[in-house]
Amino acid sequence: MFQCDCCGLCCKHLTDSDLYRELDRGDGVCMFFNEETNLCDIYENRPVLCNVDRMYELYFKDTFTREEYYALNYSACQKFKEEEQ
Repeated sequence: MFQCDCCGLCCKHLTDSDLYRELDRGDGVCMFFNEETNLCDIYENRPVLCNVDRMYELYFKDTFTREEYYALNYSACQKFKEEEQ
């Protein structure tokens, strides 16, 4: 299972990918992101795009190993963290 530290940065950088355009509230932040809690308001019912493990199973398991796919996601997360500093 992908280990997310719930920093919320992926939810604040939707303009970095066209895949998330319909979730953007207009400022690059997901419309379901709660800035007070730093969590998703619809986490249990979040879109497949927002679930690393489900995306792997549905779309990427024939392209990457799970470890490779997680590494790509952790790398993107690290990039967001470095940009915040």
